[in-house]
Amino acid sequence: MSGKLSGKVAIVTGAAQGIGKAIAVRLAADGARVCVSDINEAGAKAVAAELPNGAFAVACDVSDPAQVTALHEAVMKTAGDLDILVNNASIVPFIAWDEVDLAHWQKILSVNLTGAFLMTRAATDLMRKQGHGGRVVNILSNTIFAGTPNMAAYVAAKGGVFGLTRALATELGKHAINVNAVTPGLTETEGVMASPHAEAFGFVEMLQAFPGKGQPSDIAAAVSFLASDDAKWITGQTLNVDAGMVRW
Repeated sequence: MSGKLSGKVAIVTGAAQGIGKAIAVRLAADGARVCVSDINEAGAKAVAAELPNGAFAVACDVSDPAQVTALHEAVMKTAGDLDILVNNASIVPFIAWDEVDLAHWQKILSVNLTGAFLMTRAATDLMRKQGHGGRVVNILSNTIFAGTPNMAAYVAAKGGVFGLTRALATELGKHAINVNAVTPGLTETEGVMASPHAEAFGFVEMLQAFPGKGQPSDIAAAVSFLASDDAKWITGQTLNVDAGMVRW
């Protein structure tokens, strides 16, 4: 669309569908070479095949340290650089608190929180080694502010990434690495529409400042901004993209 990311190499996790796919599409449209990463290898390859600029796919379970290492090795072998990391991979549950057990808790945190740590650890180590700075954009959720029910482990994990975003902005600023986050509201994705969350759009719309259903492209536009030089003086921030449902 703008070419503002021309020459940049980006990893987008959880990019086989939904918000992740929309982010990959937008970053590529703005000029980036995108590594489309997802645990669903076939889906990741299908998305990469649609994108320009030499986009490529790498399968990865972000909760597995060995797979995260292999992903970054593949990016360096294929593209030779890394400028942008978008931590989007996530499990979005719908489970009442009384049914949450330790196994569920650990599974959600392993992907949504530990996965963000593993990816950011590997990516920012590469960025520092390259010496040209970089961008990290974490995809959170406005549920961390709304306290949405039936999502306790998810809300806790995303809240952890909210804190991690602020802490890493402080620690990585001296290396010219910006770390920011986007908090989508309820968004019309394939996953949401196939889950009980699809029934919440009417209620959520009453809380928004203006009507309508959030679209993946709305989130992607915000991510592209934070990944670009337009946001070079912004770090440690969390941007709500939810039609004003949460105002703070």
